[in-house]
Amino acid sequence: MDTKLVIFDLDGTLLDTIDDLAAATNHALQQNGYPAHERSAYRYFVGNGITRLVERALPEAARDEETVMRVRRDFVDYYSEHNTDRTRPYPGIESLVGKIAERGVRMAVASNKYQAATAKLIDRYFPAGTFCVVLGQREGIEPKPDPTIVFDILCETGCKKTETLYVGDSKVDMLTAANSGLRSVGVTWGFRPRAELEEHGAKYIIDEPDRLLEIL
Repeated sequence: MDTKLVIFDLDGTLLDTIDDLAAATNHALQQNGYPAHERSAYRYFVGNGITRLVERALPEAARDEETVMRVRRDFVDYYSEHNTDRTRPYPGIESLVGKIAERGVRMAVASNKYQAATAKLIDRYFPAGTFCVVLGQREGIEPKPDPTIVFDILCETGCKKTETLYVGDSKVDMLTAANSGLRSVGVTWGFRPRAELEEHGAKYIIDEPDRLLEIL
């Protein structure tokens, strides 16, 4: 395939963010009198944006809009200050993006994390210019698996669907790729198991970052 653009998911694909997401959500829950959760639970709470993360973390009886928005505000306040405490690129990711760039292939980010945090983390962990477009969840735009974020990236880069590869770690990502008409690569080092990627149509599944180079 003549790949000219690789679109990466962020959480669970480029960066291991689970500890900081769990800490921020638990802080917001406890601030509002709700019980915290073990880190392992957050592997299944995340993936559909911050609002859905808060909804899933709250007790079912407390998932009314007012409560969700209040806890979400506390989450954002805390996470904005602490989202690099324990977050790190997965082993091999920094090397991978360097090798992709050396091949002249462009890279972009499509995340369900809110835009300000997405941009901050990319700026913190990757050299300037590594990604030609960095998009998180924006007001008025449906989150993934809605394909709008991908179409916006394709429009901005001028790349065709047939020239683009989508890389992610979850059901949401595989459905995003399918809804966008892109080839999908599922990664097993992220938050969700291989079976989820297989069940939701991953065209390729890789266990190590450098294996992506074989698919370009």
